[in-house]
Amino acid sequence: MTSGVCATLAAGATVGPARAAQAVQDPPAAPSLSALSWEVMDARTGTVLAARAPHLRLPPASTLKTLFAVTLLPRLRQDTVHRATAADLAEVAEGSSEVGVEEGHRYTVADLWRGVFLSSGNDAVHTLAQMNGGLARTLAQMQATARRIGAVDTQVRSPDGFDTPGQFSSAHDLALIAREGFKNPDFRRYMGTKWARFPASGGPGAYEIQNTNRLLVGSHGVEPYPGLIGVKNGYTSQAGTTLVSAATRHGRTVLVTVMNPQDEDFNAVYEESRALLDWGFAAPMPRPARQQAGPQRSAPAAAPAPTRQQPEASPGLGRHLGAATALLVLTCVPFVVRRRMRARRAGR
Repeated sequence: MTSGVCATLAAGATVGPARAAQAVQDPPAAPSLSALSWEVMDARTGTVLAARAPHLRLPPASTLKTLFAVTLLPRLRQDTVHRATAADLAEVAEGSSEVGVEEGHRYTVADLWRGVFLSSGNDAVHTLAQMNGGLARTLAQMQATARRIGAVDTQVRSPDGFDTPGQFSSAHDLALIAREGFKNPDFRRYMGTKWARFPASGGPGAYEIQNTNRLLVGSHGVEPYPGLIGVKNGYTSQAGTTLVSAATRHGRTVLVTVMNPQDEDFNAVYEESRALLDWGFAAPMPRPARQQAGPQRSAPAAAPAPTRQQPEASPGLGRHLGAATALLVLTCVPFVVRRRMRARRAGR
């Protein structure tokens, strides 16, 4: 993996872009990484602490399952039982990752979600999509969800993230999607589950499945990251390795997205994510944003400056001014009455 640090961010990096809530002043030097695109976000405020090509549109692989989950988790009851059908599995791409959903076997929605998050099972994804009313309906809802949360770099063509022409996302969008997912307690529970039991076909038994996120469970030479709470990893031949990860330390949560490291080591995506998480926790904590970061690419228009002729008055000052005005009016009334009486006498 590429190592070392640079005095400034890698070429193409930005700190606190216009879309971020607020920039951090004078952060420490960021790691030098091989990934084509990455972003570090403060999960509480939505502040982008640092990024390299955060809006570069790339194949997302299974990290797109986070958008699938954000969209469908509120729509399906966790305790619903479903018997898998041939139609559920008809659209699963050959050779893609599966958890082992079998036609004719019964699964709860919770079983299927564990298959999505832990085993990255495309068979579980397509089964849930069919339960939601079909593939076309699910894709339309996922696209609508992306637009609603400001993920404007994302184009959805498959619910599971498998390589499909015209499908892409970005490091920034994947961070936005994960942050949206944090609002859902089911999302938070599934994304942090390390091991679970999945129903075996043909009987009442079950077998163990393990989360494929090596930074979460620690496997294949990757040490688990302290405080990691999720979120989702992915790999396809076109996307390379991708990873959205989040960790909490001393009440602060840092969210990192890494897309397509150019280092040939498969573990590079985990080690580069680890370096960015370390950097994020070392960076100064951003102050709470006055307004949440939106999808706009340009800074909002500045509010007109108040004029000197119209200073803002306090409520107490207003009461004093009102009383003074009333007193002045009452004082002037006798003079006005006398002038009118003199004018009438002169007219006579």
